[in-house]
Amino acid sequence: MDSFDRYRLSSTLDTSIPEPADLTQSLIGRLRAGDDEAGRLLDDLYRDTVFQFCWSYLNNREDAEDAVQEVFCRVLRADFVPDNFRAWMLRIARNLCYDMGRRRARRGGEAELPAESQLGGSWTGSLTRLVRVETRSRIKQILATLPESQQEILRLRYAVGLSRAEIAEVLDLKESIVKSRLFEGLKKLRQHDSLLD
Repeated sequence: MDSFDRYRLSSTLDTSIPEPADLTQSLIGRLRAGDDEAGRLLDDLYRDTVFQFCWSYLNNREDAEDAVQEVFCRVLRADFVPDNFRAWMLRIARNLCYDMGRRRARRGGEAELPAESQLGGSWTGSLTRLVRVETRSRIKQILATLPESQQEILRLRYAVGLSRAEIAEVLDLKESIVKSRLFEGLKKLRQHDSLLD
C-alpha cells in the first residue's frame, strides 16, 4: 500500500485528515522545508496526471518526462500555491508544453507518436501492436483536421481524463464553452467514423 492509499484509507476513518487541497498545501510547505517524504507524496499524487497531460501535447516520452520535471521545479519556485493546485499546475504544464513545441518547430523537429514499447502496457503479439499504432495514427490524422481549440479539449478530456470543469479551469474558459467545443469535436470525429473501423 503506497502513501496515497494510506491517506485515502485514513481519510475515510478520521475526519481530522486534511482534504487533498489542504494536503497539497501542507506537502509543498514541508517539501520547501526540506522534507523528502513530502516530495515523494507530492510526486505520487500528481506525477502520472502531469505526465499524461504533457505527453498528450508533446507526443514524445522523453520530452514529456523533461516537462514533468520542469513543472515540478516551477511549482516549487512559485511564491504562492493557489487553492485549485491541480488546475494551476496543469496550466503551468500547458504553457511549458507550448514553449517546448515552439522550440521543436524552430529546430525542424516533428512530434511523433510514442513507440508502442513506451506505452507502458503489456501488449501481446506484433499484430496487436501494429493495429494499435495504426489506429492511433489514424486518430491523430483525424484530430489534425479539427480546430486547435477542439483538439486541445478532446485531448484533455480523453487522453488526460479531466472533467469539463477541470478543462475549463485549466484553459480559463467557461464550462459551457468547453461543453460546446467538446460536443462539436466529437460530432466531427463521428463524421470520420469509417476511418476508425
